[in-house]
Amino acid sequence: MILGRVIGNVVSTVKHDIFKGYKILVVRPVEPDGGPAGKALLAIDTVQAGPGDTVLVIDEGNSARAIIGNSSAPVRCVVCGVVDRVYMEEQT
Repeated sequence: MILGRVIGNVVSTVKHDIFKGYKILVVRPVEPDGGPAGKALLAIDTVQAGPGDTVLVIDEGNSARAIIGNSSAPVRCVVCGVVDRVYMEEQT
């Protein structure tokens, strides 16, 4: 699972049928403190997230397909949660 921030979305007038009804978001992985943690990726939105939201992303095909309920869908990444806060213990 990846912690990320939504930085945009993809608009497509022609797409595979499985993507109809879903937004495709551009998500940049972040560290728990909000700092950048990797390259941006595309993920199907299942939780109505939007730009600026911190989200949880599943980056594994079988889990992603289970979330959207289609075992043969060509899907790898799915936004599965919107994060309100991240709490961490201080490390000494």
